[in-house]
Amino acid sequence: MQDFTISQKLKHLFSLPVIVAALGYFVDIYDLLLFGIVRVPSLEALGLDANVAGSTILNYQMVGLLIGGIIWGVFGDKKGRLSVLFGSILVYSLANIACGFLPYFPKDNLITIYALLRFVAGIGLAGELGAGITLVSESLPKELRAIGTSIVAGFGLLGAVVAQLTVELAGDWTIAYFVGGGLGLLLLFLRVGVVESGIYKDIKKSETIQKGNILLFVTNTSRFVKYLKCIAIGLPTWFCVGILAVMGNQFAPAFGIENINPGRAIMWTYIGISVGDFASGFISHWLHSRKKAIFYMMLFTLVGVCLMLFGGTKTENMYYFYCAWLGLGTGYWAMFVTVGAEQFGTNIRSTAATTIPNMVRGLLPVMLISFNYLKISNGVVLAAAIVGLVVFILAIYATLTIPETHNTDLDFVE
Repeated sequence: MQDFTISQKLKHLFSLPVIVAALGYFVDIYDLLLFGIVRVPSLEALGLDANVAGSTILNYQMVGLLIGGIIWGVFGDKKGRLSVLFGSILVYSLANIACGFLPYFPKDNLITIYALLRFVAGIGLAGELGAGITLVSESLPKELRAIGTSIVAGFGLLGAVVAQLTVELAGDWTIAYFVGGGLGLLLLFLRVGVVESGIYKDIKKSETIQKGNILLFVTNTSRFVKYLKCIAIGLPTWFCVGILAVMGNQFAPAFGIENINPGRAIMWTYIGISVGDFASGFISHWLHSRKKAIFYMMLFTLVGVCLMLFGGTKTENMYYFYCAWLGLGTGYWAMFVTVGAEQFGTNIRSTAATTIPNMVRGLLPVMLISFNYLKISNGVVLAAAIVGLVVFILAIYATLTIPETHNTDLDFVE
């Protein structure tokens, strides 16, 4: 293992690729969570049913993330990591600016228009994290990878907090969309000075290496199983965010609480996630294990879910406290994406790192459909518990059985 002085560590950890990736993910999370935050006020202002239309539009966004993950992942392996960082942010920034003009669109088709704009935004948002994590992972020494990717995600996830504060301070949900889109366009100029990953450059011109071939994930059984396990590890994160935080207002009657603001639930969840993401890299570095860090944080999250649902949550602030708890536990998000990048060779690494988190996001509609079906006869609390039980069983099994990647070299191909 190579030893670094403090100044060398700081030079690597605050290099341009890390800074730009962190800022990019900040804007990405701002725009990704913005609909969840303004879902109720924006739909009510447009004269739409917040519960019915909200679920439909959110599902369109998540499907866009699923499709975009494949598109940008393959593109990142075929054309380079930087091409994704430029292209994806342009797509979602323009889509978010268009969302700010929704009050001026024809009233008859507003649900369809809103859903399509979030679908396009979802496609664009899908590329940011995977490309950023891949570039940082390949640019940093292996000893500092965990900390570097944690810095990217930890800072980036604060975008959700800023999104909520922007909505509260602006007092108008359309302004929040304009701010998000504008920040994305400004970030394009910062990316001009970033250089491509050296590891990727070594294989870029090779005609014998299959780059970005998504079929490589399914033509080899062990590789396919490993890919599925990577997806399963991330499921608790979007169960906590997409059901317990975004749909927080639905739990208020069951707990005897007058009101739960989904925007604030999301904000407190992401405050926790941001802290957890900063911590996860250091925990992994300290334990010399990605798997142990993720597993311990997952157990901490599971305890929080049980206390939230069955521990007597009686006040709005207590619900937000548990949201922060769940966020802190699911702060292994950066570590989970890093593990996905480290499991696979350079020729399909971008595809893996981009599709895996977006497969998780894309499975949120499945969780929501299950939740909505189960709550009819079981109520929201038991419905959430059943969905959560399945999610955590899959995630814990995957974490315990996936190969360890701490300090592994990434200079290899499939």
